Amino acid sequence: MKNKWKKFFSYYKPYKGLFCADMVFAILGAAVALTIPLVIRYITNDVILREPDAALRSILLLATLMAGLVLVELVSNFFITYYGHIMGSRMEYDMRNEIFEHYQKLSFAFYDNQKVGQLMSRVTNDLFDISELFHHGPEDIFISLIKFIGSFVILMQIDVKLAVAAFVLIPFMFIFSYLLNGKMKRAFTRNRARIADVNAQIEDNLSGIRVVKSFANEEIEMEKFQEGNHRFLESKRDSYRYMAQFHSGLGAFVTMITIFVIVTGAVLVTRGSVKVTDLIIFLLYIGTFTEPVRKLINFTETFQNGISGYERFYEILCIEPDIKDKKNALEIKSVNGDIVFKDVSFKYEESQEEVIHHINLQVNEGDYVAIVGPSGVGKTTLCSLIPRFYEVSSGSISINGINIKDIKVNSLRRSIGIVQQDVYLFVGSVMENIRYGKPDATDEEVVQAAQKANAHDFIMQLPGGYLADIGQRGVKLSGGQKQRLSIARVFLKNPPILIFDEATSSLDNESEKIVQESLERLTKDRTTLVIAHRLTTIRNAKRILVLTGNGIEEDGTHQELMALNGVYASLYSVVYN
Repeated sequence: MKNKWKKFFSYYKPYKGLFCADMVFAILGAAVALTIPLVIRYITNDVILREPDAALRSILLLATLMAGLVLVELVSNFFITYYGHIMGSRMEYDMRNEIFEHYQKLSFAFYDNQKVGQLMSRVTNDLFDISELFHHGPEDIFISLIKFIGSFVILMQIDVKLAVAAFVLIPFMFIFSYLLNGKMKRAFTRNRARIADVNAQIEDNLSGIRVVKSFANEEIEMEKFQEGNHRFLESKRDSYRYMAQFHSGLGAFVTMITIFVIVTGAVLVTRGSVKVTDLIIFLLYIGTFTEPVRKLINFTETFQNGISGYERFYEILCIEPDIKDKKNALEIKSVNGDIVFKDVSFKYEESQEEVIHHINLQVNEGDYVAIVGPSGVGKTTLCSLIPRFYEVSSGSISINGINIKDIKVNSLRRSIGIVQQDVYLFVGSVMENIRYGKPDATDEEVVQAAQKANAHDFIMQLPGGYLADIGQRGVKLSGGQKQRLSIARVFLKNPPILIFDEATSSLDNESEKIVQESLERLTKDRTTLVIAHRLTTIRNAKRILVLTGNGIEEDGTHQELMALNGVYASLYSVVYN
């Protein structure tokens, strides 16, 4: 809890100057609100009793003074409204940057258990109200305390009995506020979780809209969405019920204070204990006395919204990346491509069973190694351990004789190029997507990479060529075209180690042939691991590993493995006989 609030207040540090200025103007505004009724009391109790000409001169002078005070109040309110909100927005900007940067540090293991819409909600919805909290939090509390204490002291000086009458209901207001605050906080937290569920459902639906339409399941998706949306409505209803109770209850308390003071004052006036002029001034100050309470009433909603969003934000920040650089991790610039697995095992966090069991493997520089085996035995997972997308559960993997845990993660991954079956292209142009492999590459380097990937010709036929927009996830391109762009990206990266995760399995024969040519050109003089489902594509591989639930069962060329008449031969005969 202590660390959470320490973190919260740390966001003020870069804006200390602006924050202090905001507080100064807040004090000025509060001081003006307290001073003007005092001037009015002076006029009614003293000035109007003087000789007419002298009274007129004093009244005009005091009117000028009050006009000046109003001008000070105007400037103060403008500053705290404009610059205060700017400060809050900048702090929200910093937090949004921080959580997005934190997302980049988290491993595949984290994302395996998360919904994208939920994560998006923590970056957007959960932080919408945080700027209001950052701005209005200290300011409203500070102003309210000054006005509340200042007006109470002044009220005590006017008349102690009336001041006691004004204060007597205040403790009950705070008890009432405390009891409802906990319910409101829980309700607002539920709201955050429910809207995150809605966002996740929208993201899931829109990402798979082609599947939805192909099965004509729009009505099913609508029913699923309505169910989640209804849960959100129910949680909003709860929060609004508590909020209504809170606002109406405290509003009633404020009104009762005014009534209690008027009744008490009227009784005291009839008995000659209080002057009518003092009662009038007292009633003017009752507004100043109860206004901080009203402000705190309004602030409570902002606070609950902001703090529930902050707690969900902080919850993510507290998740430590399970894959990060060691203190003295090495930066490697020259990699020869030697890879050694030493007694490597792996299991997912939530799983009790190992996916990979005691793998021992050596891949030499420049080797072309194919990995085959039944579905679900961990072929992709095995290759994902090399760039540390997942951390090995036991054993070690080394490159260039160095344990990959002793290498800086970014340095390690810059040495590895990956071409996947499911190509991901970003919204933007062809040029931007290829350049992703090397952000500082020149246009000429991008074109050269595209030519090596057999992509240049089709790119030039697109409207706009290299500047053509490819749509969300490259929707405007064919499967073969997307795959060639992903290969061009790796050509541009120029890594010494390559991993192909069944890069051609989803392509038609013509596209596969073109892509295969690109891949063969890319693998030249590089250490290459190929995960293969189409066994015909790796028949000429110098080395084929057969992975099963027991580990690497067979190792050899196509001819050697067929001669063994074991697992590989069985897989091959099932598919091609």
